[in-house]
Amino acid sequence: MVSDTAPSGRRRELLDAAVHVIATEGLRGLTHRAVDRRAGLAEGTCSAYLRSRQALQVGLAEHVGRSLAHDVDVLAARLEEARAGDPERDEPLAVELTTDLLGRWLDRPELTLAKAELAVEASRNPEVAAVLISWRSRLVAVVDQLVSRVAPEAGAARAEVLVAALDGLLLAALQRPPAERHRFLADSMSLVLHGLTQP
Repeated sequence: MVSDTAPSGRRRELLDAAVHVIATEGLRGLTHRAVDRRAGLAEGTCSAYLRSRQALQVGLAEHVGRSLAHDVDVLAARLEEARAGDPERDEPLAVELTTDLLGRWLDRPELTLAKAELAVEASRNPEVAAVLISWRSRLVAVVDQLVSRVAPEAGAARAEVLVAALDGLLLAALQRPPAERHRFLADSMSLVLHGLTQP
């Protein structure tokens, strides 16, 4: 489960550096020494805080998950605030706010790439998987509320599919030239959200 307590001081500095390492060098490049180098700290610093490779991976998954979960909670609050508005605006507003969230993740490619690398590791590492499932369940819950408002008969399974589609869109957008990413994301989001929220 992702802790809501953010790391502070040196540990946060190391985890921020680890995000950049895994995003640029992949999981194979995620070593204590590489994190120390990226953070500009003396060799051995990272291993003093995160003693094993497993501890480093789990700590990084918690760090990434915490950041993403915070963004999802903000999205949920914004959708709740808008709930008292015109029901006819539910779907367009949902598309707008969700696209805005993914756009912000797109502007933080290191975080998105780190999440993708950790997702691959989660397929064979139960501890990392448990952390990622925790934050992802928050996103699925928010999306389920969103879908149930605009398509009450859709069912919870549609929220899972939608979250998987959003993951794919982010990665597809990152493979495009930077100048094209946001337009691709906005156009694709409109198609996907509209299609998956219809009865």
